Amino acid sequence: MSRLTIVANIFAKQDSIELVKSELMKLIDTTRAEEGCIDYDLHQNNENPAHFLFYENWQSRELWQQHMGNQHLADYLAATEGAVESFTLHEMTVIG
Repeated sequence: MSRLTIVANIFAKQDSIELVKSELMKLIDTTRAEEGCIDYDLHQNNENPAHFLFYENWQSRELWQQHMGNQHLADYLAATEGAVESFTLHEMTVIG
């Protein structure tokens, strides 16, 4: 198994910043308790409060994929439907 880093950028719609932030915050404790989760840190841009970033480290891609199928992520998607302007996710590998 090789460690996987995830960088996820979430941009909330301007009228939905607090909703998206609240729903993202709900993911933290549950995810940190999941098998394979090393780090799961949420950031908010100081100059653009609509921009959120998750920086995550997982023991393996397989364990991260299990996380992606969990109910709390489905609940987040349902709660924020129509509130997110854009979402990008990058799978990264430490090289140095």
